[in-house]
Amino acid sequence: MSSHVTIQPKILYYGAPVVLLTTENPDGTTNISPISSSWALGEYIILGLGTGSQGLENLRERPGCVINLPDAGMWRQVEALASLTGKDPVPPNKQAIGFRYEKDKFAAGALTRLASETVRPERIAECPLQLEAEVRQIRTPEYAEGFAIVETHVRRVHAEEHMVVRERYVNPQAWNPLIYNFRHYFGLSEELGKTYRSET
Repeated sequence: MSSHVTIQPKILYYGAPVVLLTTENPDGTTNISPISSSWALGEYIILGLGTGSQGLENLRERPGCVINLPDAGMWRQVEALASLTGKDPVPPNKQAIGFRYEKDKFAAGALTRLASETVRPERIAECPLQLEAEVRQIRTPEYAEGFAIVETHVRRVHAEEHMVVRERYVNPQAWNPLIYNFRHYFGLSEELGKTYRSET
């Protein structure tokens, strides 16, 4: 017999890796947007962004970005950015939930700038994985008011050397992504097993 109950949670962030998305501002500087809605389809990464965000506005005008993936140990740096926006003035909906404007999010998060190779926005040196990507399409579906779906094509992947095996694979035992789980931060547990398609 089932012990489930029907609930209506305010959010459905049921556990996904955190992304620190870097995009190019109109003045050529780099903005950082912490997001927790992303998934991979081959060499394409699909991102979910709020329609009032500086990051989305940047991508509409300048389609290069870096999908920086922090590890679990970076949660305090991510949280330091959580209430910051690159939009000035701060949009009313963000003012209502405590956002404030911050021009230099690298300084605010104690993060280090690193030049990218194929796109203009900078990478975040502390993130063990950095995916340089170009936007392929941005959609704002009527059914999800306030959100946009951004489809990106990854052009280059940077990984910390200690995480790489056989020159091209990420060793999953060396990678501990920061997971956003119902507005709480988590890392991974010990490995339980692997799929039959694993090459590591």
